Amino acid sequence: MTRLGAQPPPHPHAPKELLEPMDVSFLASVFSAPGPYATVCADVTHNTESADTEVELRVRAIGEDLAAQGAPAPVVEAVSRTLLQTNDGGWLGTLRGRALIVAADGTVVLDEALADAPRDPVSTWSPDPALMPVLRQLAGRVPHVVVVADRVGADISVASGTGQQVESQQVDGDTFHMRKVQVGGWAHNTYMHTAENQWEENAGQVADELHALVGRDGSRFVLLAGDVRARQLIADKASKEVSEVLVSMDGGGRAAGADRSVIDARAVELIAENEAVEAARAVEQVEAAAAHGLAVTGTALVVEALRKAQVETLVLADQPDDEQLFVGPGELEIGLSAEDVAALGVPDSKQVPAEFGMLRAAVGSDAQVVVVPRTAMPGDIPVAAVLRYTDASTPS
Repeated sequence: MTRLGAQPPPHPHAPKELLEPMDVSFLASVFSAPGPYATVCADVTHNTESADTEVELRVRAIGEDLAAQGAPAPVVEAVSRTLLQTNDGGWLGTLRGRALIVAADGTVVLDEALADAPRDPVSTWSPDPALMPVLRQLAGRVPHVVVVADRVGADISVASGTGQQVESQQVDGDTFHMRKVQVGGWAHNTYMHTAENQWEENAGQVADELHALVGRDGSRFVLLAGDVRARQLIADKASKEVSEVLVSMDGGGRAAGADRSVIDARAVELIAENEAVEAARAVEQVEAAAAHGLAVTGTALVVEALRKAQVETLVLADQPDDEQLFVGPGELEIGLSAEDVAALGVPDSKQVPAEFGMLRAAVGSDAQVVVVPRTAMPGDIPVAAVLRYTDASTPS
């Protein structure tokens, strides 16, 4: 893979308050795999007694759809086999949505958790992968933690970022003397304090784990559900960093079979709220950078900047125009026409969807990516970019 070498130092007037965009290096395996591709955004919700059968029926329908579009048997089998893993239980059984991209040889080159059952279900077999429906629905777009606590410990689910699988872990403390007992006399206080002390120790272990996770991932929120007293103790012991992003809610429990749908629904709400804030921040960043000549808008100018590895952050509308670009074998061999690519010394190029070509160039130049609603883009443009440096040809 062509990789970017040494870059000029940051522009002295670059905006200081930058949002944390998406690292799209996890797409490298997609761009290096042979096409055509199957792209799937599937509902794998597994929260009813008949969930196994429901998932099997949805997966069968996806496989039949792909086969009808011409996908070969190894591709259909890979999609079906991977999606049906949710019926095996474990953390995969907690997912509500899953995105897959499978290459022509049946290799799964992308497997990501979605924030929820997909708003835009996708099942396509095409020369190029359908990347935008995947990117705009990823759980890891908003790094976050969901905690369901009781007085023994907590179940913790972590969406740590795009390109990272959702993690699931348990933190359990000592259960000795966990239940307060109603005994009389001197022993009563002894049992009471022993139980409270153990609860606090267990809550401290959970709080320590949350501190490590928030520090590692820059989690936008920590959603805390479950036992009321356990939530109080964890909140009391939470570090400043965790407290700043902690959202406590009633409902949910750790017991087997407990309904966590209300927790899932609240997590989806918080993800949407954070996405809206970050979309507005992305547009503000473009406008702030433009004031110093460090932003360009529109496909032509952004493609030129990508070709020269000038782009620090690529801002894409979630509903792109139906534009085509031309690309060569190298990630930065990109242009509006075959002549543009030929001018780079590449005689043979192929046409690809604009978002595919730009995301490929972003991976090749270590650029970050932000996907925002089309309505948030200034002037209804499909794409903008914040630059890491300028040159004589950069528009003022």
